[in-house]
Amino acid sequence: MIRFENVGKDFRKNRVLDSVHLAVELGERIALIGSNGAGKTTLIRCLLGEYTHQGTVTIDGKEPRSERTQVLGKVGFVPQLPPPLKMPVGQLVSFAAAVCRTDAGRIHAVARRLGLDVEPILARPFNRLSGGMKQKLLIAIALGRDAQVLVMDEPAANLDPEARHIFFALLAERLEKTTMIISSHRLDEVAPLVNRVVEMDMGKIVLDDRVAEESKLSALFQVRLTLARADVAIARTLVAWQFADRADGIEWHGQVSGPDRLRFIGMVSRYVGLLSRIEMKEVDPAVVLQ
Repeated sequence: MIRFENVGKDFRKNRVLDSVHLAVELGERIALIGSNGAGKTTLIRCLLGEYTHQGTVTIDGKEPRSERTQVLGKVGFVPQLPPPLKMPVGQLVSFAAAVCRTDAGRIHAVARRLGLDVEPILARPFNRLSGGMKQKLLIAIALGRDAQVLVMDEPAANLDPEARHIFFALLAERLEKTTMIISSHRLDEVAPLVNRVVEMDMGKIVLDDRVAEESKLSALFQVRLTLARADVAIARTLVAWQFADRADGIEWHGQVSGPDRLRFIGMVSRYVGLLSRIEMKEVDPAVVLQ
């Protein structure tokens, strides 16, 4: 599917990629991790055909740099930082749909599932949207096509909990026919989404390992928290997770998506002295979210 063979890249006299060899098959979900400067972004830009480089990079045998039209129509990309585009939303969606030969209606449909109605903002410049709206639209553009490869950089960072769950469910629908590369500098943020971890350091791959899949991407958990006493700080945090206060700040109910379980537990662990009980039960998303 994707092949990096002896890939090297220099910026002036700095070696940024150093003889990278990597093969990624259809259906694999890769966590591409490493500290800032490890080479992750440069490797992705080579995959997207944005940089010249030594060695070869291919997607289904085609080179992204020299065969951009054929290759990039099959690739969906969600950047970490939204581009500062002044283009109106409607024009951006139409342009993206034309480039990847899809129907703009598919992009609108994915955006609606994520909680973003595109129709009222078609005339608004992209750079005037909120951070969450930008992220939802970029995800909709990436997923609103028949992409065989999804390349994502911290894709759920600006999404609210409900949108995160929908995003994970959208990814789950593509597991059999899509290769995913998710870049992050923190493994704990992306570990539940992937089945393979590739770590980079100093332009080299220093770790390539399989990981166990503990939960389906579409899983949803009903959570109940009981506190020893009401507390403003944890209340503010739970409200941000869209939990509901059921007993004067003492009992809280909400839902957490499967891939967000570790992230949620890490958050509440900061308030362990206040916790007297926590229950997590897997439920049917189709019933809870209907």
